[in-house]
Amino acid sequence: MEAGLLGAFMVSACLFGVLYEFPHSPVRQAITSSLIRRMLMGASMGLTAVAIIYSPWGKQSGAHINPAVTFTFFRLGKIKTWDAVFFIAAQFVGSTLGVMLVGRFLMTELADPAVRYVVTVPGKYGTAVATVAECLITFVLMSTVLYVSNHDRISRFTGLFAGLLVATYITVEAPFSGMSMNPARTFGSGLSAGVWTGFWIYLISPLLGMLAAAELYLWRKGRLAVKCCKLHHDNDKRCIFCGANGGFAS
Repeated sequence: MEAGLLGAFMVSACLFGVLYEFPHSPVRQAITSSLIRRMLMGASMGLTAVAIIYSPWGKQSGAHINPAVTFTFFRLGKIKTWDAVFFIAAQFVGSTLGVMLVGRFLMTELADPAVRYVVTVPGKYGTAVATVAECLITFVLMSTVLYVSNHDRISRFTGLFAGLLVATYITVEAPFSGMSMNPARTFGSGLSAGVWTGFWIYLISPLLGMLAAAELYLWRKGRLAVKCCKLHHDNDKRCIFCGANGGFAS
């Protein structure tokens, strides 16, 4: 499921990347402002993230679609070792296959320098700024997920908060680091494009940012305050992590 979910996210990223950035795209020709195009890309990918989180597969797997998210919940003791290993492996496979699938049909458009397989690389401000930026945005994302998902009155809105942050980050932060937050997402694009500029940033920074958020949450709330590792737990699917049906295990 995690492979399919992140694969779908990458297919969406590639298609919208072509739509908004390929020079011969009618949308790209009509909208000359890079800021407006980033806003459109942000809205498109934010909605994609929301759709994935609330999809039937997302409700069952928890919709991590990110090795840094999975590892952080492993640190929090909410996912077993082998489940985490298989989740992470599936995420890398799904990301890679998603980009390759679009490349199979839109090779010319996706390989164009303006699109370049929607790779994430440090912006003009350099690797140091990109590193800090990735740490900050992932810290805020995980802090938000932990806070919202563990409060019963608002937990069902976790996916909406996550999608809003994705949209905001693409609009505002992308010029600094490309807005990855996700080692598997960067790997999938980088492999097809053959671009590994600053790849270590996207392996390390998301993990550091999310782990820092988790440690702060544990320090303030305690381990028992983290109920599960699903981004959307309030559904009718039996939880594969805590065993609850349609809500948190008591």
